[in-house]
Amino acid sequence: MAASAAAAAATDLEVVRGKRAALFFAAVAIVLGLPLWWKTTETYRAPLPYSQISGLNALQLRLMVPVTVVFARESVPLDDQEKLPFTVVHEREIPLKYKMKIKCRFQKAYRRALDHEEEALSLGSVQEAEAMLAEQNEQAEGSMIVYVISEHSSLLPQDMMSYIGPGRTAVVRGIMHREAFNIIGHRIIQVAQAMSLTEDVLAAALADHLPEDKWSSDKRRPLKSSLGYEITFSLLNPDPKSHDVHWDIEGAVRRYVQPFLNVLSAAGNFSVDSQILYYAMLGVNPRFDPVSSSYYLAMNNLPHVINPVESRLGSSATSLYPVLNFLLYVPELAHSPLYIQDKDGAPVATNAFHSPRWGGIMVYNVDPKAYNSSELPVRVEVDMVRVMEVFLSQLRLLFGISQPQVPPKCLLSGPKSEGLMTWELDRLLWARSVENLATATTTLTSLAQLLGKISNIVIKDDVASEVYKAVSAVQKAAEELASGHLSSAFVASQEAVTSSERAFFDPSLLHLLYFPDDQKFAIYIPLFLPMAVPILLSLVKIFLEARKSWKKPEKID
Repeated sequence: MAASAAAAAATDLEVVRGKRAALFFAAVAIVLGLPLWWKTTETYRAPLPYSQISGLNALQLRLMVPVTVVFARESVPLDDQEKLPFTVVHEREIPLKYKMKIKCRFQKAYRRALDHEEEALSLGSVQEAEAMLAEQNEQAEGSMIVYVISEHSSLLPQDMMSYIGPGRTAVVRGIMHREAFNIIGHRIIQVAQAMSLTEDVLAAALADHLPEDKWSSDKRRPLKSSLGYEITFSLLNPDPKSHDVHWDIEGAVRRYVQPFLNVLSAAGNFSVDSQILYYAMLGVNPRFDPVSSSYYLAMNNLPHVINPVESRLGSSATSLYPVLNFLLYVPELAHSPLYIQDKDGAPVATNAFHSPRWGGIMVYNVDPKAYNSSELPVRVEVDMVRVMEVFLSQLRLLFGISQPQVPPKCLLSGPKSEGLMTWELDRLLWARSVENLATATTTLTSLAQLLGKISNIVIKDDVASEVYKAVSAVQKAAEELASGHLSSAFVASQEAVTSSERAFFDPSLLHLLYFPDDQKFAIYIPLFLPMAVPILLSLVKIFLEARKSWKKPEKID
């Protein structure tokens, strides 16, 4: 009797110990195991400034252009001169169908001319006055100075009301009228807009972000903004048995191209190389014109010329930056002379054409007299002055540097010896800054939407750091543009694009992107199932026994 009672007590003790062990293992698995597994297998996602990124879509750009207006003696009535100095602000919104609102703000600071400025404005020609004023008044990037001269001054031709120089300087003729400030202010705004920002300039910069029906394909001609560009000059000699072509490309680049690129270096870094390709054909058979005994390429055939030639160039495949190709083609003897026709069938004066964001091709015909005076191959000396004149004009077009729309009766100065006016460079930096901000904003918005929709993507700390840098750079660039600091705004916009694209194209974002849930189950079920089944069965057994004991009626003596 005592032995059976002891055995029953020992059995109950083992049952209780088993229950406690099962509960302990279940508690360890639930309290410690599951959180540890969840933490060690979760997708790490560093926090991102989603609210700031969404706020970039509603960003309003204010492009401030500081304009100093200097009034010479007898340029306005005496009563108006006594009101100087003061500041006038003119602001207008650029009407573009873009989510980012852009306003152009001209801050005109009126003042009287100083003694040395009066002396310069009294010279015989506007070029002499501008040269003297440039030595003493140096303007910052993005700013300009406008001199208002007397209504009867001989500094400008009598039929001209304004003048735009190669620097950041302009001259406007004054008027003796009670509304002088309003009339002159309107002329100043016209000149300042021509030298800075116009709707066409910004539309070309934002061409990739605007609707297709808003702007024509001509607006998509300029190159996209980049940290660097590679320029390749290629001489194509498809018939070396007939033509022994020589070109002084090194001297031409040093004399004509490099000065232009030195001025343009503020917009990016440039590298220049050259090559000679033999037996390189155009890929399009020219047509013969019996009237002129020459061959021609019609305008509709020009797009088919680039692809066969591009396969021989080989420079764009290894380049990290956009490549500009400038090809000088010497036609073979069987197709000489060769001319390019426009859409009306007339020969193009330069015998050249260019392709947006790619480069240009010039056909260089050999003088027919050269074939009579010597045997084949004929030695051909390329006139590099004529060639570089065409290539530089194409380079200007590829960067979106076109002739401004000057106001009526405005005298426009020719460019400097470098081939680029100072205010044209400012206008390019404005356009590039706006383009960079639009690109960075679009990239950040797309990245935030992508990371919000797909939770499997890992967000590392360095990626989040680049996102924060990009957002900060966008905000800084917008502030610098609003303050009229063009140079620092352009640098900040470049940083914004670089950081945003570095974050968007980071390889770590793709590690767990294609890791579906069924693969997770295939990995974790063999690991957890053998451990979870005994624990679950024990918990179920303990629950059923406890439930049975609760329902068991108590005995009443």
